[in-house]
This record gives sequence, C-alpha cells and structure tokens, in this order.
Amino acid sequence: MSMLRNLAVSLINSRSERIVTTLPKAKELRPFVERAITLSRKASNLEGEDSGPRALHLRRQAAGFFHAGNMQMSALSGKRGQVRPPRTSGVAALKRLFDELGERYKDRPGGYTRIFKLGRRAGDNAELAIIELVDNPAELEAVEAAKKRKPTTAKKKKSEAKATGSPSAAARGSAEKKEAAAKKSADKASDVENTSEKSFDDTNASEPESGADKES
Repeated sequence: MSMLRNLAVSLINSRSERIVTTLPKAKELRPFVERAITLSRKASNLEGEDSGPRALHLRRQAAGFFHAGNMQMSALSGKRGQVRPPRTSGVAALKRLFDELGERYKDRPGGYTRIFKLGRRAGDNAELAIIELVDNPAELEAVEAAKKRKPTTAKKKKSEAKATGSPSAAARGSAEKKEAAAKKSADKASDVENTSEKSFDDTNASEPESGADKES
C-alpha cells in the first residue's frame, strides 16, 4: 500500500503527468489512482447547500490514497513569516487532485490513465511501462499542432494546383500525348490503305484486255 501511495503521488505531481515503472506496478496503480480521481470528480460535480461538507468528506476519503505527512506542522513556521510549501508531496498531490484534475475530468466517466509498454529493462529483464494521465498538456499540444498542420497542407495543395493549372495537369498532358500519338498512327494507317488501293486500281487499268473482251 505504501508503494502504491508513493507511485500515485509521483504520477499526480509529475510535470509531464507520466511516470516510468514496471508493467505489473502500472497495472496495480491504474485502478488505485483512478479511484482517487473519481472522488475528486464527484466533488467537482456537487451542487446545493450541503456541497461544502460533502466535498470535504470526499477530500478526506481521497487523502487515504496519499501520504498525509506531518499534520502538526504550522503553515507559518518559516523565516520572517514566509509561507512554507506544502508539508509533503502527498499534501500537494491531494491539493492538485481536487483543484485541477477534478475539473479536468468533470465530464469524463472513467478511464483517466493509459499504459504504454516499453519493452524489457537491461539487467533484470523486467518489463517496463509508462503510465500517464489522459488529456495531459503534451497531448493537448500535439492535438493543436495537428489541427494547425492540416489547413497548411490543404493550402499548399491548392497553391500547387494553381501553379500547375490543375491538380492532374501531368496526367492530362500524358493522356493528350497518347491521344495524339494514337491519332498519328491511325492517320498513317489510313494513308497506307489509300496508297495500296490506288496502286491496285492503277495495275488493273494498265492490264491488256483479254480476247473474249475484244470479241465482245
């Protein structure tokens, strides 16, 4: 349980919102951390007058998924009255869970994490995996970049089509060349036929008449 708490804290506090661990640990961590995210999602969907106490109850339930740390530490115990950071990373993870992730997954009914296999680790041959939160900043940036890339490619194709006159100008040019060559060959064949018929007529006209023809 302590290992799962440490992994959950590392996953939620990670800047990239992903951690690398072994595949069995990732599979055990997935339902563990998703139950805590579900509690924060329920807290963000609360409405009514009693939403405050109910949200506090859900927050205390989710605190059991993380290491709470020293609860007796004073918030103003730094030098010259400076506010100290959260007591432990578990407290920071709980705060981020209810302040940010609950709102992000407010309309998502589950499936807050995904797992990618990385292959075997050198040394002990353990199978590694990446477990990450969905809709993380890197994923959203990739989606936005893909959306921006699609119109530019379409514009590039249109500009190329305008430059060439039509998108299939090369294909049309080759087709026209083929048609011209076929027409030329057909004309040559017709010329050959005409010359052969003419020579045949000339030979028939130059032959002497037979005796029967003379008597008739």
